Amino acid sequence: MYAIVKTGGKQYKVAVGDIVEVEKLDGEPGAELTFPALLVVDGDQVTADADALAKVSVNGVVVAQTKGPKIRIHKFKNKTGYHKRQGHRQKLTRVEVTGIKTK
Repeated sequence: MYAIVKTGGKQYKVAVGDIVEVEKLDGEPGAELTFPALLVVDGDQVTADADALAKVSVNGVVVAQTKGPKIRIHKFKNKTGYHKRQGHRQKLTRVEVTGIKTK
């Protein structure tokens, strides 16, 4: 059984026991989270109906708050002496999926 969940403007395929890195969510390690399901697949049975998905909850536990890889941005314009260097590290939350519950 797996589900497609949406968080941070992105969609993730998750199953029980998976550890997923998503954009930063509030919560200390050990905090419980609930995600809305967009699709649930259980063997041959696929649930995509909005009324049925309202009864489905995907639960998880925050494992850690981390940072992604360093991204270097360098803008440069030829013959004008203009260049700008910038860096970025996205803050991430590592979440372990503990259950997919259908009511």
